[in-house]
Amino acid sequence: MRKEQRIKKNEEFSAVFNHGRSVANRQFVLYVLKKEDQEQLRLGLSVSKKVGNAVVRNRIKRLIRTVFQEKQELLLPAYDYVVIARKPTADMNYLEFHSSLAHVMKKAGVSRRISQTTTRK
Repeated sequence: MRKEQRIKKNEEFSAVFNHGRSVANRQFVLYVLKKEDQEQLRLGLSVSKKVGNAVVRNRIKRLIRTVFQEKQELLLPAYDYVVIARKPTADMNYLEFHSSLAHVMKKAGVSRRISQTTTRK
């Protein structure tokens, strides 16, 4: 993710926590805040020391960024997203990450609908 697409400052995190809405499952909490004045999505990550050591936390953040990059075309722009990883994420592989984050995004209603045409014979 490019520098403009990151949430780094404490005030920005606080704004998303205080004014955004949240959805969660066992592995992730996703906070979402619509920002009318920005053109692209921004992502903030939070992985507590309770989840694991630095190697584990960095791996989790890397996997979350990868999923967001893959789904960037489907996600609504002009939103700030903050993902909080919970303890079970330490033992997950990439496919589990992908499906769990997709589930939370679907619950939050932030992914665009892609029209699927079916052909019948």
